[in-house]
Amino acid sequence: MAESTASVSIADQTESAGRNRATLARLRREVQLRYIAVVIPLILYLLFFYAYPVIAMLFRSVSEPTWSLTNYSHLVQTNVYVHVMWITVWISIVVTICTLILGYPVAYLISSVTTTKSNLLIVLVLVPFWTSILVRTYAWMVLLGRQGIINELLQSLGIIDQPLRLLNTRFAVYVSMVHILLPFMILPLYSVMRGIDRSVLRAAEGLGARPSAVFRQVMLPLSLPGVAAGCLLVFILSLGFYITPALVGGPKDLMISVLIAQQVDLFNWAFASALAAVLLVGALLIFVIFNRILGVEKIFGEVRS
Repeated sequence: MAESTASVSIADQTESAGRNRATLARLRREVQLRYIAVVIPLILYLLFFYAYPVIAMLFRSVSEPTWSLTNYSHLVQTNVYVHVMWITVWISIVVTICTLILGYPVAYLISSVTTTKSNLLIVLVLVPFWTSILVRTYAWMVLLGRQGIINELLQSLGIIDQPLRLLNTRFAVYVSMVHILLPFMILPLYSVMRGIDRSVLRAAEGLGARPSAVFRQVMLPLSLPGVAAGCLLVFILSLGFYITPALVGGPKDLMISVLIAQQVDLFNWAFASALAAVLLVGALLIFVIFNRILGVEKIFGEVRS
């Protein structure tokens, strides 16, 4: 009798465990379906408004006027287009270096103060995001013009006799692009620096290390993920910058995005698509290099933490 009761009890427990597993599986499927239902509209949006135009662009670059790589060969064989690509890469490198030099001390200062002060400083850093890029570019045009504030100030101080040509120069491109892209460098740096344990720095100082040695041997290595993330963001954004170089740059400062716009205006869609494809591949190649060297998950995982 006892054995029969034990067998019934084990059977009941097995049946109950089976029902629990079935219930858990059903709940898991329901949660997955909810996630899918939420994500599907975003996927459809990206497929229709991003993936389809990119695929159409790549298709047009090799299908017009005939199926060939004529547009790409023309791009490589003409020195003008190669020179424009080099200008684009060079300006992007200079802007990235300048934003890093200017943004690193700012991010370090923001991460070193109290939470109240850092929140206020972060708001000040984010203020440019609330203003249109076009408006900010026009502001630099007003400042750097021959009758602009900078020239008038220099003339009033007696430093110059005639207005300097500041607008439509490489200098104007550098200044305006650094101003616009600086927050993209500061925010990743600040996010990483905020997570660095300051007791490590104090321990290094307590062991007799000089401030320069503490920065070089402790702070800088720990902040490298933020440096990498900021440089990646700024460089890739600089490659595709259009409004600012088009308005404040000169004929010698032609970037590939401006060249693409010119080809579109000339209804040379196939060649414009080839240029855009080269720009896209270049940005992806840079991303892959960062992923190989540092690991994208390592960079952006630490930035988000």
